[in-house]
Amino acid sequence: MRRCERAALATNFRGAPYVSLVLLAADCDASPLLLLSDLAQHSRNITFDPRVSLLLDGTEGHADRLDGPRLTVLGQAKAVADPRLLARFTARHPSSAFYAGFADFRIYRLAVERGHLVAGFGRIEWIDGAALLLAGDISAFAKTEPVVVAQMNRDCAGAVGRCVRHILGRSETGWRIVGIDPEGIDVRCDGASARLDFPVPAPTPEAARAALAALAEEACH
Repeated sequence: MRRCERAALATNFRGAPYVSLVLLAADCDASPLLLLSDLAQHSRNITFDPRVSLLLDGTEGHADRLDGPRLTVLGQAKAVADPRLLARFTARHPSSAFYAGFADFRIYRLAVERGHLVAGFGRIEWIDGAALLLAGDISAFAKTEPVVVAQMNRDCAGAVGRCVRHILGRSETGWRIVGIDPEGIDVRCDGASARLDFPVPAPTPEAARAALAALAEEACH
């Protein structure tokens, strides 16, 4: 859920299923975030019926795409006037900053109810919504995220680059952190994006900084 940047959004169009391609980000607890225009058909459909589903495709790189993982997330989409969520979305998708301030664009947060995971051939299960999200109160973490991201980009740029090179095998230079949550960090370099997961959740920004330092130390050995 945290790695996918795009998803297929299914909404109710006067009783018929309507599917569209949307950009995707995640809140600190992994709740899906969408930036949608009021003029788009899917937004009109959500006004009529907030029940939606998102198909997250993790099959890229698999020789047989149907043997790769994909997750359908079901829930209700609600428009929220939250500058923090908008900033988190535009950090993940810098090109969206151009139109994010238009009066007809709104951030939607998906209240996850359950998910249907196909992890590969014969590996299929329904997952309760609570199990798809990070448990606990994320408000304090989310409040300090912008400051922590700025500090870590200033102080830990070398560590981020080492982690991306050694852990993910990416050769680009100039990686910057665009988001941090208790389970890892999201990084970008020009148009490329990647994610570094922490071995265990880091419940505080200080723990997240220590987790990144540990990853960088591991990358050096």
